[in-house]
Amino acid sequence: MAVLSKIRQRSILLIAIIGFCLFAFIIGDIFSQGGFNSIPKDVGTVNGRDIAFEDFRVKVANLEKSGQGTGMQAVNRVWDQEVTIALVSEEFEKLGIRVSEKHLIEVLKQDPQIGQNPQFLNAAGMFDINKFNEFFKANPDGQQYLKDRMKDAELAAKYMIYNSMVKGGVYTTNLEGKMKYEMENNKVSFDYVAVPYSSIKDSEVKISDDEIVAYMRKDEKRWKADESREVEYVLIEDKPSAEDEKEVNESINALLSGRVVYNQTTGKNDTLPGFRDTANPAQFVAENSDVAYDSTFVAKKDLPATVADALFNLPEGQVYGPYRDGNFMKISRVLGRKSGAQAKASHILISWEGTPVPQQKEKRTKEQAKAKADSLYAQAKANPSMFMMLALTNSDDSSAQRGGDLGYFAPGQMVKPFNDYVFNSPVGSIGVVESEFGYHVINVTDKQDAIRLASVARKIQPSDATIDKSYQQAVKFEMDATEGDFEKVAKAAKITVNPAIKVKAMDEYFGSAGAQRQIVRWAFESGTKVGDVKRFEIANVGNVIARLKKINEEGLMALDEARPQIEPKLKNQKKAEMIRKKLSGSSLEAMAKSAGVAVQSVADLTLENAVIPGMGREQKIVGTAIALGANKVSQPIEGLSGVAVVRTKTLSKAPAIKDYKEFVNKVKAQHAGDANRVIPALRKDADIEDNRAKFNY
Repeated sequence: MAVLSKIRQRSILLIAIIGFCLFAFIIGDIFSQGGFNSIPKDVGTVNGRDIAFEDFRVKVANLEKSGQGTGMQAVNRVWDQEVTIALVSEEFEKLGIRVSEKHLIEVLKQDPQIGQNPQFLNAAGMFDINKFNEFFKANPDGQQYLKDRMKDAELAAKYMIYNSMVKGGVYTTNLEGKMKYEMENNKVSFDYVAVPYSSIKDSEVKISDDEIVAYMRKDEKRWKADESREVEYVLIEDKPSAEDEKEVNESINALLSGRVVYNQTTGKNDTLPGFRDTANPAQFVAENSDVAYDSTFVAKKDLPATVADALFNLPEGQVYGPYRDGNFMKISRVLGRKSGAQAKASHILISWEGTPVPQQKEKRTKEQAKAKADSLYAQAKANPSMFMMLALTNSDDSSAQRGGDLGYFAPGQMVKPFNDYVFNSPVGSIGVVESEFGYHVINVTDKQDAIRLASVARKIQPSDATIDKSYQQAVKFEMDATEGDFEKVAKAAKITVNPAIKVKAMDEYFGSAGAQRQIVRWAFESGTKVGDVKRFEIANVGNVIARLKKINEEGLMALDEARPQIEPKLKNQKKAEMIRKKLSGSSLEAMAKSAGVAVQSVADLTLENAVIPGMGREQKIVGTAIALGANKVSQPIEGLSGVAVVRTKTLSKAPAIKDYKEFVNKVKAQHAGDANRVIPALRKDADIEDNRAKFNY
């Protein structure tokens, strides 16, 4: 009683102590996660525009439900969409773009569920705005749906106006057409001395880290790098052991011969036929194989290379195996043989206007097509070795690029007239048939026999004991690597450490392990420090033990990543200075002598065809020669592949023409997709804050 009395006296104190401990635990957890405000309310911002998390979450969930994206695919797709909406909305406001209700209805009508919905059509089958409005007045439950659709329609309508404005602003002038004409037709001939950068060894030119950084500082946006992590890892796979393979081999081998089983219905033992003796091989495969029965005939070239000869030469009814085919152990029985089961042919397709062929090389009538096909047939018949060249230069379909070769195909895969000719004609036959696509000049180049196989296949998989063993190995490696040196532990265990993989916060894929968002997420957790090790189980693969090797903060690109891109440019700049010093003298011949090279000549180069022998495409050098004037010697010119000095001999300017329309159209074609570069350009210059990783995506 005395003890109980003392406890009662101290109960308030005990409650206070317990309460304090709980409070301390909760407070500690809050601060360990970065404080009260560690998780923002917005999933991101674009130029100060917030992307609300709740709205983002709903859109991701809806996309996943629709089957248009799963997991990180949906997250990334919605993110890209929201960033684009924020960017273009800002442009709409700057430009004062507004849309009326009429605009919105026109956009909505383009949706078949609205524009072609019978409930919204009048007697003439046309969309009726009154019926549309009446429907939603009578169905108040649909008001939110309509409101959402109107919001989307407003955005779409504004973008249509914006896109039209952008396209209207991208035009080609007559002056640009004239410039294109002159670039193609102004011809220059000149002598030159060229010293390639490769004449100086890379080892003679050193580029310091400071020089790399200084180069990046000149264009920090170009060389900006997002925050990233470098993670090295080992993969301990759940691979079948030799014992597992032996067990599968024995189990499939046992199927070859008959076996005795107890029949509960008759109370007697029944002898069931094995694979060698069964009267119904297809049924036997269905009951005993991990791979379904396939009744198609298979050519020798399509059989596993290691056993192709043995299988193809097997007499009908005989069994071969067990043998290994990839991850399967198999036994196969030949059920039949078919001659000419697959054929190989080449063709020249000559179409005419009206046939469903998108790549017609010239317009022609059916009669003209027939005449051309007959002419090509005569040429091919007289000289079969020319068939490939005839197809390459005349055929109207994509097979022209392969000299008309259509590869191997089975009966029924080609249109009937084509199919019938090939399979009813011997190898080497050349003929002409007509189909819905045009006239085909056909060359039958090969035929192959095939066999039909019934194959029982058992997958070679790791047993539970093997998986347990690899799991124990992975756990031990994780423990040892956590306490010791990752590389040394791997070496002692005879396990290969994979090169470090650089990942960004929202990456999903992790090297050969594939989609492993869990590993990327761990690498970016606030509590994960350089040197930390963690094991991850990957279904049907095994265990990845990862180590965070390096943290790269946001800023300039890491030197080891930037150097391969920048160093060659800086080396060429230094080499150019060294070459300039070699090119001493007042004449081209003197410079050539001092540099130890010869004076060379080129004729009739243009800015469009600016290929200099030994140097490649060098527009800057050719452009200098055009602008220089006859018999004048240039200063040293830094080209793409070396330094050159030129002496212009003759310049033949293109004659003036009245109409540059042809060349204007050429320039237009080169810039046809310029309007599509607006969004990437806006994105590049935008201030985007991505908080998705903080919401555990």
